Order: sequence, then structure tokens, then C-alpha cells
Amino acid sequence: MFDTLSERLGSIFDGLTGRGALSEKDVNEALREIRVALLEADVALPVVKDFIDSVRSRAVGEEVIRSVRPGQQVIKIVYDALVDMLGADEAESHLRVDVPPAVVMMAGLQGSGKTTTTGKIAKRLADRGKKRVLVASLDVRRPAAMEQLAILAQQAGPNVASLPIIAGQLPADIARRAVQAAKIGGYDVLFLDTAGRTSIDEQMMSEAAEIAAIANPSEVLLVADALTGQDAVETARRFHERLPLTGLVLTRMDGDGRGGAALSMRAVTGLPIKFLGVGEKLDGLDAFDAKRVAGRILGQGDIVSLVEKAAEQMDAEKAERMAAKLKKGEFDLDDLADQLRQMQRMGGLGGIMGMMPGARKAKEAMANANLDDRVLKRQEAIILSMTKAERRKPALLNASRRKRIAAGAGVDVSDVNKLLKMHLQMSTMMKKMRTKGGMKSMMGAAQAAGISPADLAKMGGGMGGGLPGLGGPSAGGLPGLGGGSLPGLPGSKKK
Repeated sequence: MFDTLSERLGSIFDGLTGRGALSEKDVNEALREIRVALLEADVALPVVKDFIDSVRSRAVGEEVIRSVRPGQQVIKIVYDALVDMLGADEAESHLRVDVPPAVVMMAGLQGSGKTTTTGKIAKRLADRGKKRVLVASLDVRRPAAMEQLAILAQQAGPNVASLPIIAGQLPADIARRAVQAAKIGGYDVLFLDTAGRTSIDEQMMSEAAEIAAIANPSEVLLVADALTGQDAVETARRFHERLPLTGLVLTRMDGDGRGGAALSMRAVTGLPIKFLGVGEKLDGLDAFDAKRVAGRILGQGDIVSLVEKAAEQMDAEKAERMAAKLKKGEFDLDDLADQLRQMQRMGGLGGIMGMMPGARKAKEAMANANLDDRVLKRQEAIILSMTKAERRKPALLNASRRKRIAAGAGVDVSDVNKLLKMHLQMSTMMKKMRTKGGMKSMMGAAQAAGISPADLAKMGGGMGGGLPGLGGPSAGGLPGLGGGSLPGLPGSKKK
């Protein structure tokens, strides 16, 4: 979503940090370029004006211009201003009420992803908050809307249930029945998924206001499509005039929009952004964090989210088996295949690189090497073309076997050789980590990247001590993240 803006800002900051000293004129010229970049990203004009004024008041001063690294100082000021604009406080709701159930009313236009988002948040609360959740569809107009929510509830797990459907009931009556059922059933949270329209009209607003009066919700979340740009901001403004909105959820944040709506929402409406929809699956939901989003926009990465994703995707049983094998210095090709699958579940190469510091340059390197997420699938295909014995003991792979494997996976023999070389590098790295000095070195590198020992343990438990598949051990960084160059990935073709 923010790739274009991130590239523009990255180029501007490269010009600033490349100079040994900055004049007031240099800063003002950079601010003019930042202003254009934000406007091209579809950020609302009043928001851009306030943002630039805020940065200018802090950046144009003797303390910054005469500092040892003035370019870095300006970047820090822009980062702080972005965090302020997006909302510095953590916005995710914890839905604490004295007497359950906590009622969450979902509002928004038709097609914004409201029903899917209801299922996503319900699953998140059930899995992470250990809450019992009841969901109820009040959309009596859209065909199969109620059935869709019931299916999502079933997919969300045993702690999420859907209100039984009674044909012919009006939305207000469904809301009353849902509140009563949630109380009797001892549910912690009740979600009311209201009906939407293709555009805002008086009938929809009156119906929503009536439901809010009946259910007395503790949260009223507006679901808006981030790809609609400033239309999403206007929609939020008009809903807020009629409903007691408490927060926003932006969907399709994994799309190719310009990101202006996300940057404008908080400033224009005064409402916190609570969640970001980043995919169609039920786990495609991130809690909004202004500092992380600002860091990713400015190319500083988001290591914390990367660790969290690794922990979420970790299979505890597999992690224990992996840890036991690593203690013995064992790391076979089946283990590598597991790591490749986990990388795909975490968003693939693009998703992982987007969270790493220096993401812009890493993505440029991937583009120049003609790399994409198909590389991971090719690597997995190579391993799956091997026999069980070959995967457990790569030393068996002589020239004829490698030729057979390449034919089975539809790749060149050189790709098989690259994969085996990468596995050998990783296996060697794992053995070094068994030593006191090797582990100490890795811990120091991780802490330098801002990862706590506890988070590193989570990451390592599920991912073999690091993110594999990116060219072997890293020099001075996290294991597996770029020690060999990106173009060294098997299955990739240089331009």
C-alpha cells in the first residue's frame, strides 16, 4: 500500500543524508518534495499542510542544521510527525466491560469487507483473548449475507458461534434477540454485522442508529476500503455524524493503492484506526500501530511484526522437534522445506522483506534479480522431488540423482546445486550456533536489530534460529537474512 510513497520519501532522504551539512534552504526544498509526495499519495490537503508545518517548525533550527548528522535528525523528525498524525497511542480495543457481553457494532458500505472483517476480529479475540464470541448478521438484504457470516464463524474455531437464522425477522428484532442470546449463553463479546449500501442513504443511517440505540454497543467500528482513497475519509466523516463511532478498520491494505486514506483518516475524523485488513483469509488482520506503520513507510522495517508473525505461524510440536534436532546439530532438507512453507505463510519474500530495515533497497535487489515468491515454491518443489532417504541424508545426492530431481521439479540441475549449497551453509550455521560464542554472536546481532532475547527465542523456535532461504548466513545480522546475495536464490534468473 505504501510502496510508492516509501520510495519517494526514501529518495528524498537519500539526498539529505548524503550531505555533510544542511542549510535552511536544503531543508525547505526537501519539505517541498515531501509535500508533493504526500499529495501524490492522495493524502488530504489539510492534513499535508498541518504535517509540513509541524515538521518545519522542528526541522528548521540551528540545533538540527548544525548537528553532526542533520539528515538523520530530519528523518527522525519526519518519523515523529508521522506517528503523531497516525495516532501515537495503541488503538486496539480490549473490550473490557463490567457486565458481559461487550457489544461490537460493525458499520460500513456494501463491499468494504465488513462481514469478513467481523469474522477476522472474532477469531482474533477468540484465539488471543480467549473470549467466547457470538456473531449475528443483521443484513437482511444482501443475498446469503447471513449464511456467509455463519460459515466464517464456523471457520474461526470452537469459541466463535453464530446466531441461528430466523427468516423474515427485521434487523432491530435480530439485534434484540442477539443481545438476549449472548447474555443467556454467557458470551464475552457479541458482534452485530449491520447491512451496508453501495452509497450512504437515510434509510441505512436510520436503521444503524436504531440498532445502536437498542444494543448500546461498547464499540462501533466503521469498516472502510483503503483502496477508495479520499472517498473512504468522506464516508467515515458522514457515518461519524450519525453514529457514535469509536474506531476504524481499513481493509485491502495489501492492495496497490496509494495509502492516502490511511494517513488521512485519523487526522480528518479524529477516530483511531484499530485494525488493518491485509488479506482474504481469517488471519489476514493486523492491529494498527502508528510507530510500526511509520517505520515501514520510512523504510525502517518492522522487526516486531516479523517476530510476531513467526510466533503466530509456529507449530509448537514441530518447533520442539526442531529445537531437539538443532541441539544435536542436525538440519536436514525436510527441515528446510518446513522453513520454506513457513516463509510462504508469513507473506513470502515480499512480505518478509517489507518488514526488514532497508526494505526499499532489499525490494529493489529482488526486482533487479527478477525474484518473487515463486522462488520459494520452486525450492519446495525441488525438495519434494527427492526421496525420503535423500531428504534425510543429502550426501546421497550424486550427479545422476540431482539430474533426476531437476527433471522432476522442472528446474535446471544448477538450481538443485544452489539449493544444496544453501542447505549446507545453513546446516553449518546451525552447528556453529551450538557453540557458546556462536549463540552469543547471534544474540548480540538480534539485540542490535531491536529484538529482545524472548522474542528471538520465539522466532528461533519456529524458524530454526532465523529466516532461511535468503542466501545463507548473514554477516552481522540475523541468520539467513542476506549473508549470501539475494540473486543467489535457487530457481531465480538474473536479468
